[in-house]
Amino acid sequence: MVQATATPLVGKISEATPLAGVDLTKNTKEFIGDNLIGDGSTHIVNSGATYWFTGLSGAGKSTLSVALKEKIDKLVADNKKVFILDGDVIRQGLNKDLGFTPEARAENIRRISEVAKLFALAGQICFVAFISPYSKDRDFARKIHAEAGLKFYECHISASLEVCEQRDTKGLYKKAREGIIKNFTGISDPYEAPPSPELNIDTGSLSLDACQTLVINHMSAQNVLNDKNQARIAPSLVQECNEAELAHFATLKTLDIDIHQAQYL
Repeated sequence: MVQATATPLVGKISEATPLAGVDLTKNTKEFIGDNLIGDGSTHIVNSGATYWFTGLSGAGKSTLSVALKEKIDKLVADNKKVFILDGDVIRQGLNKDLGFTPEARAENIRRISEVAKLFALAGQICFVAFISPYSKDRDFARKIHAEAGLKFYECHISASLEVCEQRDTKGLYKKAREGIIKNFTGISDPYEAPPSPELNIDTGSLSLDACQTLVINHMSAQNVLNDKNQARIAPSLVQECNEAELAHFATLKTLDIDIHQAQYL
C-alpha cells in the first residue's frame, strides 16, 4: 500500500517580480500599489457624482478641479476615485473634430455629459471643467444624470469678466478683443450664467483653499464623500403614517403594560 503525503506548496519570489523583498506577513495596508497613496485613508467616496464647473475662460475651473483631485486623492488614499474632464484636454482628443459654433458647442457638451455620466455610474467623482456657456446644454447634462438616478451638481465658477481678462494667462482675451479669435465666450459670444447653481464659487475673491473647502463641505453634506471617523446616522426604516392609517389605528383596541411586563413578553 502506498501512503500519500501532503507537501505544502511554497511559492518563490524572484528579484524580477514586484513583490520581491516585500514582507507579506505585514499588514496589507502597508503595501502601496500603483493607485494607493499615503499611509491610510481618512475618508471614503460613498457615491459617484458629477460636479459640473462652468464659467468664463480663466475663471479657475481647471485649477480648482486639479487642486480638489489632489486633496481628495490624499483623503481617500487612492488616485483612481476622482477623474477630471477638462475642456482643453478633451478638445485635443474626443472632441477635436468640433469647432465653436453654437451647434458644435452643444455637441461638445452632449458628449462630455455622457462620459461624465459613465464615470458617475462607476461610482467615481467626476469634475467637469468646461466653459459650457449655454444653459440648455448644461440642463441636458443634469437631465441624463437624473434619469439614471445619479448625483449632478452645477457649480458656477463665477470670477467676473474683468478678473478673467486680467489673468489671461494664454493671451486669449487679447486675441479675442483684436478679432483674431472668433466666437469667444464673454467677448464675441454670450455666456449664460446659471440662475440657481448648487454652488456659486467666486474664485475672484476667494482663495483656492476656501474654494476647495466649499466643495468638500458640499460633498460631505450630500453624502458623496464621508469622513470615516465621523458617526453617521442611517436613514430610518420607519415610515410616517398617512391619514387613513392613523384613522384605522385609532379604532384598534390597546393594552397598557409597564416596563416589567414588556421585558418578559
